[in-house]
Amino acid sequence: MLIANSNLVGHWDTWEQFHELEAEGKIMYGQMTAGSWAYIGTQGIIQGTYETLAALARTEFDATDLEGRVVVTGGLGGMGGAQPLAVTMNRGVCVAAEVDEARIDRRLETGYCEEKTDELDEALERASAAAAAGEPYSVGVHTNAADMLEALLDRGFVPDVVTDQTSAHDALEGYYPSGHTVAAADRLREADPDAYREAALDTMERHVDAILALRDRGAVAFEYGNNIRGQVNAARGREDAFDYPGFVPAYVRPQFCRGRGPFRWLALSGDPADIHRTDAAIRELFPGKDDLLRWIDLAQERVQFQGLPSRVCWLGYETDEDGLTERARFALRINDLTDAVADWPILNALVNCAAGADIVSVHDGGGVGIGNAVHANNHVVLDGTERAATTARRVFTTDPGMGVVRHADAGYEAALEEARASDVAIPMGE
Repeated sequence: MLIANSNLVGHWDTWEQFHELEAEGKIMYGQMTAGSWAYIGTQGIIQGTYETLAALARTEFDATDLEGRVVVTGGLGGMGGAQPLAVTMNRGVCVAAEVDEARIDRRLETGYCEEKTDELDEALERASAAAAAGEPYSVGVHTNAADMLEALLDRGFVPDVVTDQTSAHDALEGYYPSGHTVAAADRLREADPDAYREAALDTMERHVDAILALRDRGAVAFEYGNNIRGQVNAARGREDAFDYPGFVPAYVRPQFCRGRGPFRWLALSGDPADIHRTDAAIRELFPGKDDLLRWIDLAQERVQFQGLPSRVCWLGYETDEDGLTERARFALRINDLTDAVADWPILNALVNCAAGADIVSVHDGGGVGIGNAVHANNHVVLDGTERAATTARRVFTTDPGMGVVRHADAGYEAALEEARASDVAIPMGE
C-alpha cells in the first residue's frame, strides 16, 4: 500500500492553497499518523512525551525524573492530552490549560489527567502542595492557555518547566483565540475566517511572550512541536519567538542520531492479551534496559487502549523522525543547516519500499503545518510467516539506518559513532 497526502508543489505549498483544495474535497490533512493508517489516539504520543520529559529532567535538573517539579503547559487534544500522564509517569506535577472542557473530561475518563478546575488559584495550590510532598499530580484548568500564563506572571508564580501543545500549527482550525468560548469561537470561524485567524495569531503572540517572560524569570522553556514560534515569527515579524528552543534540538536529537525512536505496534486480533505477550517479549529481549522495562510496567498499569490494543516503545529504530524534514520545528538547528532539504524523507520512503514494507506513505505538514514539514512513514504486517520475518528484518534495519545516515551526513559525532559501531554505510562518508 502506497499513500501520499497533503503534498503540494513548492510554489503552492501554503495553508491558503490547502484550505481551498480541502473545501473542494480534493485533499486532506493526515499529519504524520492518521494519513498513514497509524493513528492510535493519545496512546500513540504518550511515550514520546514521556521520553522528552525524562531527557529534560536529565539535561536541566541532573535528575532521573521530575519529582518535586511543576510543569505548566497548554492543550489537551489528541496529542497534547498525553502531557499530564507523561509528567506524572516521570513523577512530576502538571498544570495544563485547555479551553475546551470536553477535552479535559476525556482525559479524566481515560486516566490521563487526575482532576480539573475552573479556578487557577485552586490548581496552583494543589500543584504546589503535591510538588512539596514529592507526589505526582495533574490538573486540567478550564481556560485559555495564553490567559493562564499571563495570570501566572501576574501572581509571580514561576513553574520549573513551561511548554505548550495547543494546535498552534493551524491558526484557523486548531488554535482558539482568547476572549471566546469554544462555541463563540466556532461561530466566528464560520462567519469570518480572516478575523478568526487574526485573533488567533494575536493570542499566539501573547502566548509566546508569556513563555519568554516565564523563561526570563527562571522557568525551563521549550516548544513541543506545534510551530507556535514559527507562527508568531512569520505573522508578526518576531525573531525573538525563537529565543527558546524546540524539543528536538534541546532533548531528543541525540537519540535520533543513534536511530532510536518511537516503535508502535497494534494487535490486529483486537485481543489485549496479544499486546501483553509482546510486552513479555520486550522484557526477554532487553533485560538490561531498565528505562525501557520501567516504561513497559507503567504502560501496562496506566495507559488505556484506544481502539485496537497497541503499544509504543522507543527502541533502536525510528518510524517518524528519520523520515522527517521540518524547518519550523527544528528552527534551523541541525548542524549543517539542511532542515529545509526534503530529500531525506523521500529517500526514507524509497528505501523502505525497496525493503518491502507493507505500507509506505509520504506527507506534508505534520504537527507544524502545511509547508513546514515533509515526512515518511512505514508499516510491516507481522503475520507469523517467514516472508513477514524477512521484511521486518529489512525494514527495521533500513528505517533506523536512514536516521543514522541523515544525522551522520550532517556531522553529528553521535551518529558517526553509531554508524561505525553498527556498520552503517555512509555515502561519501570516507
